[in-house]
Amino acid sequence: MIRGMGKVFDRWARRWMPNPMLFAILLTFVTYILGLIFTKSGPFEMIKYWNQGFWALLSFGMQMCLILVTGHALATSPIVRKGIEKLAGVPKAQAGAVFLVALTAAVASLINWGLGIIVGALMAREVARSGQMRNIKMHYPLLGAAGYAGFLTWHGGLSGSAPLLVATKGHFLEKSIGIISTSQTLFSPLNIFVTIALLIVIPVTMLLMAPKDESEIVQIGDVDQGLLEEEKAQTVSKEKEAPADKMENSRIISLIIGIMGLIFVVWYFYSKGFQLNLDIVNFTFLFIGIILQGTPINYIKAVNEGTKACSGIIIQFPFYAGIMGMMKFSGLVAVMAGGFVAISNTTTYPLFAFLSAGLVNLFVPSGGGQVAVQGPIMVEAAQAMSFSMPKTIMAIAYGDAWTNMLQPFWALALLGITRLRARDIVGYTMVVLITSAIVFIIGLLLLPA
Repeated sequence: MIRGMGKVFDRWARRWMPNPMLFAILLTFVTYILGLIFTKSGPFEMIKYWNQGFWALLSFGMQMCLILVTGHALATSPIVRKGIEKLAGVPKAQAGAVFLVALTAAVASLINWGLGIIVGALMAREVARSGQMRNIKMHYPLLGAAGYAGFLTWHGGLSGSAPLLVATKGHFLEKSIGIISTSQTLFSPLNIFVTIALLIVIPVTMLLMAPKDESEIVQIGDVDQGLLEEEKAQTVSKEKEAPADKMENSRIISLIIGIMGLIFVVWYFYSKGFQLNLDIVNFTFLFIGIILQGTPINYIKAVNEGTKACSGIIIQFPFYAGIMGMMKFSGLVAVMAGGFVAISNTTTYPLFAFLSAGLVNLFVPSGGGQVAVQGPIMVEAAQAMSFSMPKTIMAIAYGDAWTNMLQPFWALALLGITRLRARDIVGYTMVVLITSAIVFIIGLLLLPA
């Protein structure tokens, strides 16, 4: 049944799923029209709201480009490549390969969402590459989907925006809900159950979609032959090296700057504990990559190669920021969330909070941004019904992560690294959308938080 669903959704996605850039533009049109229909905003007001939010994600977009580029440079260093290749060589068949990619990405996403995206992408690429070199047929789009499906665990993990926000002193909802410890959210019976269940359901769902008919298998070489080619280090003859060449090929320069960066990384974790965020992940990737690439010129070449995958992020993030602006400033997000709240009671509230968060996430695909615009509405409703605030926060978190399986926003970095298209993977992740919904709904309706 799962394999059949995968085929159906894959056919649908390949026919109807547009390029992520066009997807963002179409969502812009939809948001604009919904704002005119369901809010008091006029046509020009909606355009102003669009512009007001348009540049809000510039710093975040730069962070995402850096995690892609620094992750690529780190992964293509000789020692890391050998390690990934060794792990990628473990599966002896397609099903095991898909399972491994999904599980690895899911575990990495629990540690940090940015880490999960880059690990999922690199594992998908290298496992597919290893399979083709060993003459093991592996469906590359499914491996890419597995790498992205693992991302579903992130908002219940150590970098979850919503639970970490409400556990931080001085957060914007503190006056109404106080400080909610992560022991009540991330480490609650609810989240422990959901996390363990997802670590099983995601890899198994992906495994069950592996095509048996070899004629349906698209291998990595069919997508991009360049991913199969080894990077060849270009060396300069010692006899012809100019002073500039010597500096570019100096291991000492890379080592010194790398050690300087790692000194700060060690101090950070020693003084702050295991508090991962996107900045420290990028900083760590950057300087470890510089050391492991060996010379400045090797690192520059790796970065140049990785930068090619950033085009989608650079141009699409402003459009999503514009959508967020229209949603927030027009009050459309309040209308959406309020509609779900209006039909809720104390039994169904966590379900409708989850579904409303999933809907809002299609338009505001940012965990922190979604909490900012939707959080106050859901908190007020929970207080009116005397409903559990920790469960409300986790319902928002789960809904935000859930519809990422349909929304290609977070897949941009993975698509850049794997060189797959959104339509290649979304059909498969839509099946995960369905199977994971069962886990989320059971947890929210039956377990305490």
